[in-house]
Amino acid sequence: MPYADINGLNIYYEEFGRGETVLFLHSHFSRGLLAFAGQILPFSGRYRCLFPDFRGHGRTTCEDLTWNSRMVADDMAAFLDKLGIEKAHIIGYSCGAYVGCYMAANYPDKVKSLVTIGGAAHARPEGAEDFLPENLIKNGHEDFIEDMKSRHFDAHRGDWQTYLKNTVKDWQTQPNLTDAEWQNIKCPCFFINGENDPFGTVEELQEKVPSAKVYKVMGGGHRPHFVGEQIDDINKRILDFLLEI
Repeated sequence: MPYADINGLNIYYEEFGRGETVLFLHSHFSRGLLAFAGQILPFSGRYRCLFPDFRGHGRTTCEDLTWNSRMVADDMAAFLDKLGIEKAHIIGYSCGAYVGCYMAANYPDKVKSLVTIGGAAHARPEGAEDFLPENLIKNGHEDFIEDMKSRHFDAHRGDWQTYLKNTVKDWQTQPNLTDAEWQNIKCPCFFINGENDPFGTVEELQEKVPSAKVYKVMGGGHRPHFVGEQIDDINKRILDFLLEI
């Protein structure tokens, strides 16, 4: 089980395949492999695929339990440096899409291309407060709480309340790229959203990055790349996009 130690942040990651590097960036409440289980085999046959757990998530450990999407973008840039990777393709889902946009804007020399799934141009805080610890307890969501306790135990060391508070705050405030940051995204981009995704649209993203390729998944929701949804279509479209670069 590989780890990358970066200034006291011990990033856990999984690695599969050989070739150009693809860095997969996971969503809120998730961790590396869970968010991209359906991409491991299709992509690792052609690429070196890296699936890190973000700061505050999964098996990644750090003394400081606070995190946000901007911090994670800095971590991921340092992670690539640590592994000696000059440039990588980025595939980000939900929160990982925000992280990918921050990386493309602020570390353009490290990003060969950017694919987002379930991304957004601005924050949508509606519903986030339902996931505060006190509200989950009040509403009887014990199964979800136990899932968060076990899924991220190494990261939060049992302080699942702080983990959830950080997640809710990030949900409420991210993404918040400046106009200058959006304009600094120059790499080839492919934005994917389901037509029923409540968290973002391809139209708002293409308005920010007019040169981007976009795909609206008809009938799709927030996670069209998951097993049981439109996984085959999404995998093929992303792989075709990467082959064109």
